Amino acid sequence: MSALPGIDPSSAEPAHPPGRADPRTRRTDRWWLGPLITVVGLGLFLIYGLIRTFMNTAYWVPEYHYLAPFYSPCLSAACVPGASHWGQWLPAMGPFLPPPVIVLPFVFGFRLTCYYYRKAYYRSFWAAPPACAVAEPHRRYTGETRFPLVMQNVHRYFFYVALLVAAVLTYDTVIAFRGADGGFGVGLGSLLMVVNAVLLWTYTVSCHSCRHLIGGRINHFSKHPVRYWLWTKVSALNARHMQLAWASLLSVALVDLYVLLIAAGAFPDPRLFN
Repeated sequence: MSALPGIDPSSAEPAHPPGRADPRTRRTDRWWLGPLITVVGLGLFLIYGLIRTFMNTAYWVPEYHYLAPFYSPCLSAACVPGASHWGQWLPAMGPFLPPPVIVLPFVFGFRLTCYYYRKAYYRSFWAAPPACAVAEPHRRYTGETRFPLVMQNVHRYFFYVALLVAAVLTYDTVIAFRGADGGFGVGLGSLLMVVNAVLLWTYTVSCHSCRHLIGGRINHFSKHPVRYWLWTKVSALNARHMQLAWASLLSVALVDLYVLLIAAGAFPDPRLFN
């Protein structure tokens, strides 16, 4: 094979110079910054979630019907009066099994098996690989064929549960437009819950499972104009799935924290109307 014009083959540096170990990466940028931010962000959310779950207090504001997202729906007999909008299906299970443990496993299951979050925590927590063109520490690649990663295949089923949870939180948002006198009212908490509900819905329907459910198994889009129109809209959201994942994660934590502070009496809810 002839050499490229203007290049002396004898002067080219070999891929692995003799006597030198194969470098981990030749990247000169801060490739580790992305995985580090992901570890910090998800780690803080998990810590907050664990603390909040076992606090088992300050999650209901009866004056304005604010219910913290981490405690919705509240289906246990241990729930405070007024917080169980859908009934108390289960008995009180003690301090080690507070009401959130009934629903949160399904919510976390949807996020943990989400296609975007797989990429996020595979790189940050599992280092498989930590970044493009960076060697991973694992000796061999098994993908999602072994436990526990094989459980990722149940994502489509968690999607249906996520739809129900989004619907419940939407109901919580509607009844949160309540005034101090029992009539219609708008507070800062009401508006924050609206933003949270919108972000949760857009994140949920932008899921790859939703996109496949709407547009899958169609050979001719021209014969299914309604499904094709829905598929284009979901596909547009799907392109922003990463941003929606982080935005909805942040909004859930912020609204939950806001309700916690209001319920604990840290400050009064700023009212825009009544």
